[in-house]
Amino acid sequence: MNLLTAADMFLVTPYELRKRLGSGKLLGDGKELYRVMYYLAQKGWIKYVDKNNQRFVKLTKKGELEALLAKARTPTKPKHWDGKWRVIMFDIPEESEEKRNFFRRLLIKNHYIKLQHSVYVNPHPLNREAVNYLNQTKLINYIRILKVEEMDNDKDLRKKFKL
Repeated sequence: MNLLTAADMFLVTPYELRKRLGSGKLLGDGKELYRVMYYLAQKGWIKYVDKNNQRFVKLTKKGELEALLAKARTPTKPKHWDGKWRVIMFDIPEESEEKRNFFRRLLIKNHYIKLQHSVYVNPHPLNREAVNYLNQTKLINYIRILKVEEMDNDKDLRKKFKL
């Protein structure tokens, strides 16, 4: 399914949504669309708004974060390595264990390798959507992102990243 952009936050009707997303295998005869819409509403990612005798579907703040998170999980890899390592260190409080574990999974999904318990490394930067997500959720307050020009004994890392 295509991710909705901020410009798509208001959609005229579920029919219009189906038209924008296209028909086919994913949406089938339309019943699947309604199941998906029900699921999204149950998760709190969309809500229905009635205005001028029409029903609109609105992406909620939680839905916006989920869409951004879906984009954040997509790793980006530049064609050429600039010779610098990206090191991410974090110290997310114990009471936010779920967020901390989630952040670790996000790093792994973006091909970061664990150097130490809360230190991860990659030759490529974290994608922009991931950084936007960290800013919006305020997790960035517990994270340091470094661009390192030199690292001693990085042969093992170069081998893992095929550099």
